[in-house]
Amino acid sequence: MNRVLRHIFLLLILFTTLTAQSQVLISLILGDKLNSEKLEFGVEGGGNFSHITNMDSKKYMSDWNLGFYFVFQLKGPWYINTGVLVKAKTGSGNLTHDDLKTIGSAFADTAMGQGDYYQKVNTFIVPMMMRYMFQNRFYVEGGIQASLRYNAWVEYKYTDEDKTVLLKEYNKDKINPIDVGPTAGLGYRFPGRTGMTVGFKYYYGLVNVYKGISGTKNSVFYLKANIPIGAGEKAQLKREKKAKERAAKKAAQ
Repeated sequence: MNRVLRHIFLLLILFTTLTAQSQVLISLILGDKLNSEKLEFGVEGGGNFSHITNMDSKKYMSDWNLGFYFVFQLKGPWYINTGVLVKAKTGSGNLTHDDLKTIGSAFADTAMGQGDYYQKVNTFIVPMMMRYMFQNRFYVEGGIQASLRYNAWVEYKYTDEDKTVLLKEYNKDKINPIDVGPTAGLGYRFPGRTGMTVGFKYYYGLVNVYKGISGTKNSVFYLKANIPIGAGEKAQLKREKKAKERAAKKAAQ
């Protein structure tokens, strides 16, 4: 039964993420139609700092992410925050020789000399969080986050004054395709309907990153900025004008 549920969950995330990029383009065009008094839509972007636990290296890897978000107002100060990060990369930095041996990397058997090794995992990320907005415009939120791995590799990089060496060993078959875990954060929303939101959140995965290697969990810090699309005064006036035109057309009939 658990295996069946896992497959169903995988299909749901896959369906969501495969259409995510096209949805971003469509949503950017139709942003003014998606925003309303109870719904805010926009683009989310920022940086993340990730680390895989139970590794010899404790170095966090930094990268950037991009996607879109929805914020639904429930009642009063309570909101639901969700969306999809369609460009997001997690992993771990400065892997040691013992780390390379543990994860079964062919780099462990080579003498590359100077340079750094990284585990990088490309994922689609779907958060589902409950948010509480204080009167001073600060908020706290918490919930769960699910991610789907679509590519992964161990990367060796060495740079000197004359050249840069970059080698990749793809190892997505050694990475569990799904990760789920709790996430929580806080942030601030700037005044005005067109005001963007800035925030911080932390995520801890409950699924081992590597198949058969216990204790290898995702630990990720996110810095984010949410920018509403089509939520300004011009968009509001445009919606009001169209509503009046529809009402006048209906009355004329």
